[in-house]
Amino acid sequence: MSDTLDAAPAPAADPPAARGIRAGLRPLLVRLHFHVGLFVGPFILVAAVTGLIYTITPQLDQLLYRDALTVPAATTAVDLRTQVAAAAAAVPDGTLTSIRPAATPTATTRVGFDSPGVAEDDARTAFVDPHTGQVRAVLDTFGEWLPTRAWIDTLHRNLHLGEVGRVYSELAASWLWVLAVSGLVLWVVRRRRRSRLRRTLLPEASARGRARVRSWHGSVGLWAAIGMLGLSATGLTWSQFAGTNVSALRTALDWTTPSVSAELPAASVPAPTGEAAERVLAAARAAGMTDPVAITPPEEAGQAWTVAQVQRSWPLKQDSMAVDPSSGTVLETIRYADWPVAAKLAEIGISAHMGILFGVANQLLLIALALGIIVVVVWGYRMWWLRRPTRSGATAPGGTERPGVAAVAVVGLAAVVLGVFLPVLGASLLLFLLGDALWQEYRRSRAS
Repeated sequence: MSDTLDAAPAPAADPPAARGIRAGLRPLLVRLHFHVGLFVGPFILVAAVTGLIYTITPQLDQLLYRDALTVPAATTAVDLRTQVAAAAAAVPDGTLTSIRPAATPTATTRVGFDSPGVAEDDARTAFVDPHTGQVRAVLDTFGEWLPTRAWIDTLHRNLHLGEVGRVYSELAASWLWVLAVSGLVLWVVRRRRRSRLRRTLLPEASARGRARVRSWHGSVGLWAAIGMLGLSATGLTWSQFAGTNVSALRTALDWTTPSVSAELPAASVPAPTGEAAERVLAAARAAGMTDPVAITPPEEAGQAWTVAQVQRSWPLKQDSMAVDPSSGTVLETIRYADWPVAAKLAEIGISAHMGILFGVANQLLLIALALGIIVVVVWGYRMWWLRRPTRSGATAPGGTERPGVAAVAVVGLAAVVLGVFLPVLGASLLLFLLGDALWQEYRRSRAS
């Protein structure tokens, strides 16, 4: 009697249907991780290599464009209107689009123009010595990126193939998190069954052959998994199809980055460009805005000028103000502290993805992550080579067990749902399920 009372209750068994789905899901998950990794691996490898190169672009900028970026420190300075006038003379056919006053005594002022012959979304930028008013260089820039960094950035995003090339990076970003999660599940479950915590976290030094490669592949992938998820999520915000859906979702949920109104009082009168720039900068600084800032003239006559902080390193400075250029009155202020949480997280995540959130520490972390992704992909191909179909005794990934119909249906439904928000992922996942089903049927017919 006491034995009956003291005995721990037996755990409830999973329903047969749940056990069937789980049992049928594992071989499908193994093949998904293996075959998708085999075909998507090159895209991820290219993204990792180009991303690795991108992480060192701040140092490349300083090395290649030192004369444009830096000047000797001095106690004298010319006013902003003089600097803008000098820049306009250096780009006589340009229309002013932005001004970034020197944030430090050894930095130059950047004055950007929309000019004939400049690529779409680029600017022709004059770099002006704030102490002398002399133009030190004129370069084509993309946002704040100088030519080399802009070229590498485009290489990373679309391989310089335009909109068609963006599919490559979206495919890599879409599948990176799937491969990270599926690999993590397979690795942890495999090690948990063998009660090998240390060998889960660290590679097996004593292993040989394919087991050794798999040990390094799994352990490094485990440590890099969180970083892969972060890169995938932030990378998708820039993507061609998923990025559009992300923007629409943020708009619907009011998670977008807020912006100041460009509306001016009826009594406002136009002011000369140089004078207006100096006046709006003085007004913003008097209202508490600190460097670094970017000044943006209105796109149309009769609108306010905008002054916005542009520091994307920690702590972020992203306050913005709308200023009347004729009177210097601050019309509206939006503080970064008042941004929606989702907008803040997006800004932080993107800055971390670009390696500028924590400076050199952020760069080193991205370098380690990129190298980790590269070696994980290479080890994945090494395992395939050791298990290649033409090798004697080789077995197919997932063994001979066929995935259950219920498991395929669950994954197929997930592909349809994901396809609504992540079209490239959903479409390629459906193609995988179709291809895997045809391959399994082909193997079954040959065996019979």
